[in-house]
Amino acid sequence: MSTTRTSSVALLIGAAGIVYGDIGTSPLYALKEIFSPHYGVGLSQASVLGILSLICWSLTLVVTVKYVMFILRADNGGEGGIMALTALAQRAAADYPRLRTLLIMLGLFGAALFYGDSMLTPAVSVLSAVEGVGLVVDGIDHWVVPLALLILIPLFLLQRHGTARIGYLFGPVMVIWFLVLGALGVHGIVQRPEVLLALNPYWALQFFITNPLIGLTVMGAVVLTITGAEALYADLGHFGRKPIVHAWLFLAFPGLLLNYFGQGALLLIDPETVRNPFYLLAPGWALIPLIGLSTVATIIASQAVITGAFSVTRQAIQLGYVPRMQILHTSSAEQGQIYIPMINSMLLVGVVLLVIGFQSSSGLAGAYGVAVTGTMLCTTLLVSAVILLLWRWPKVLAVPLLAVFLLVDGIFFAANVPKIIGGGAVPMIVGILLFGLMTTWKRGRQLVLERLDEHSLALRDFIASIALQPPHRVSGTAVFLTSRVDVVPHALLHNLLHNQVLHERVMLLTVVYEDRPRVPLAERFDLETYDQGFYRVRLHFGFMEAPDIPRALAQLGDKGIDCQPMQTTYFLSRETVIPSERIGMAMWRERLFAVLQKNAGSSLGFFRLPVNRVIELGTQVEI
Repeated sequence: MSTTRTSSVALLIGAAGIVYGDIGTSPLYALKEIFSPHYGVGLSQASVLGILSLICWSLTLVVTVKYVMFILRADNGGEGGIMALTALAQRAAADYPRLRTLLIMLGLFGAALFYGDSMLTPAVSVLSAVEGVGLVVDGIDHWVVPLALLILIPLFLLQRHGTARIGYLFGPVMVIWFLVLGALGVHGIVQRPEVLLALNPYWALQFFITNPLIGLTVMGAVVLTITGAEALYADLGHFGRKPIVHAWLFLAFPGLLLNYFGQGALLLIDPETVRNPFYLLAPGWALIPLIGLSTVATIIASQAVITGAFSVTRQAIQLGYVPRMQILHTSSAEQGQIYIPMINSMLLVGVVLLVIGFQSSSGLAGAYGVAVTGTMLCTTLLVSAVILLLWRWPKVLAVPLLAVFLLVDGIFFAANVPKIIGGGAVPMIVGILLFGLMTTWKRGRQLVLERLDEHSLALRDFIASIALQPPHRVSGTAVFLTSRVDVVPHALLHNLLHNQVLHERVMLLTVVYEDRPRVPLAERFDLETYDQGFYRVRLHFGFMEAPDIPRALAQLGDKGIDCQPMQTTYFLSRETVIPSERIGMAMWRERLFAVLQKNAGSSLGFFRLPVNRVIELGTQVEI
C-alpha cells in the first residue's frame, strides 16, 4: 500500500509538470490581455466581477466538466490526443462512410492546428515571462525579444538530448508554481474579498446583458485562460486518468482560480496595475524570484508542447497521413521520449519568426486563441460521434450535454474569428497548409498503390513459375517490405531481374498499423507459408509503438524461420512518382505529392532496421 501510494503521488506530481505546464502559465498574460484597450472592458467593479466569473465558469465547464469528467473517458486503449480520438471516431462511424470521411477531415484539421499551437505556446509564454524584467529594470523593453530568443533557441537545440533527465524536475517545479499562484491570489483576495462574489455565474450573465457586443468579443481573450486544456487528453497515456484528474482538482484548478481572483482584487485596488497585474500582485521583494520562477515555468510549458508535437507526428506517420521521417529515441527506458529533427527545426523557425514578427505577448495573444478554439471544437465534434455511435449513450442524456459543449466551443471560436484578419491568420494558415499536405500525402499514397497494383504479378502465379523454372538460390533470408498482400513486390522482381538469384527463404513482410495504441506480443504477427521457401508475414503495431522489425521477426524462430541479423537482408522499394493527366488528384496536388515523395525521409528513420543489411530498389510510378 505504501509503494502504491508513493507511485500515485509521483504520477500526480509528474502530471502537474507535464500536463498543466501550458494552462498553468496562462495567468502571466490572460488578464492583462482581457483588460487591454483593444477590448474596451472598463475597470469598474461590475466589469471585474463579470470577467472573473467568466474565467471561473470557463475553467469549470470546459476543463473540469468537458475534459476531466467526459473526454478523458474517451481513451483509445489507454491513449489520448486528437489523433487517437480520430482513430476512435473512425471505428465509431465505420457503417457511415461519408460521416467517417468528415470525421477524419476534422481530426486532421485539429491536428494541423495543434502544430500552430506548438509554435505559439513557446513564443507567447516565454515573451510574457521575460516582459516582467521591464518592471525591475527601466529601459530594458527593447531587450525583451533578444532575451526571449536567447531562451527559446537553446531550448530547441537541446531537444536532441531528450527530456528524460530534466523531466524529473518538471513536476516539483510546477507544484511550487501552482502553490505560488495560489499564495499570490490569497494575498490579493484578503485585501478585496468581495471579488469572491464572482463565483456566482450571475455576474457573468449580467456582464453579457450589459455589454453584449463587448461580452462576445472579450470571450476571444477569456479563452486564453483555458489554453492548454487539450493537454489533459493528449497526455492521458503517460499518466492515466486518475493522476491527471487529481492534479487538476487539488492543485492546478485551485491555484489558477485563486490567482485570477487575486489579480482581479489588485485591479480594483489600483487600476494602474492593469499593465501587468500578475507581476504587480507580488510584493516588491518577491518580484525578481517570481520572474525567475515564471521563466522556468514557461520553459516547462514550451517543452511539453514541443514533445506533444513529436508524439502527434509519430502517430500521424503511423496512420499514413505524414511522410516517414527520421525518429530518434532519446531514452532507452521510455518509449515516448522521441526526437524528430525535421519537426524540431520547423517549430524553431516558426517560433523565431513569431517572436520577431509580433514583438510582445499581447501581439501573440490574439493569434493564440484561434488555434486553441479550433482544436477544441474539432475534439468536441469527434467525441460526439464516439459517445453517440460507439458508446451509444441514451440520446436523452447525451444530446443536451453535447449541445452545451458545442455551444460553449462555438462561442469561443466565433469570438476568435475576427482575429483571423490580424494575427489569428498565422495558425489558420499553418493549419490549412498542413491539412493540405496531410490529405495530399494520404490520397497520393492510395493512388501509387492503385497504379502499382495495375501492373503487379499475382503471388501464387509467381511461385508456380519459380517451381517450373527455378533460379539460382543463395543462403539466407530476404525480407521484402510491401504493403500489397497478394502480389509480388516490385523490389523482388527487380532483384531477380538484375541479380538472377533468389534467397533460400523469401519473406514478404507487411507492417500493419491498427487504430489502437499498442498490440500485445501474442498478436504481433500473422504467418502464411507457401511453396518454394516463400512466407507471407504481417506484423501488427499500434500507432503509439516504434516498429522494431528485426526484434519482431525474431519471434519467428519458434516457427523454424531463421531471421538472424547476419543471415537476413532487407529489401526496400522507393517509388519515383511522375504526375500525369490521369484521373486522381488535381495536377498541382500530384506535383506536390511528387515533391513530398522525393524528399521524404528514408524508411530507415522510421523502421528500426540494420543499416548494413538493407538494399533499396526504385520504381517509377505514373499517377
